[in-house]
Amino acid sequence: MYVEITQNVEVQVEPVFVANQSRPEESYYFFAYKVQLKNQRATPVKLLSRHWVITDGNGHVEEVKGPGVVGEQPRLEGGQTYEYTSFCPLPTPTGNMRGTYTMTTDDGERFEVEIPLFFFRIPALMH
Repeated sequence: MYVEITQNVEVQVEPVFVANQSRPEESYYFFAYKVQLKNQRATPVKLLSRHWVITDGNGHVEEVKGPGVVGEQPRLEGGQTYEYTSFCPLPTPTGNMRGTYTMTTDDGERFEVEIPLFFFRIPALMH
């Protein structure tokens, strides 16, 4: 589990290798990751957009930007938690992701929340 807290918004990420969706013989490794956002502030925040930096095991970097996460722009009251699961296919058995979420408060203040750097690895038994 990887954790980062920025301006009282906590981001936890748990990556997992999905063997039954992967085809190593075709250099296709399917990873999923579960993200939990927790608003530790007293006031609500809303997730507007995401910016991911994805690096595969060969050092190839790809950036992904877009509104919300999994088609949603969740609003979290103080103390509320939001979870979602997404995925990242890679051409290598290792890689990593990091990034930021752009958040806003009810009064329009925008701020960036760091997503911790996390690593994709296939389990040792898979090699």
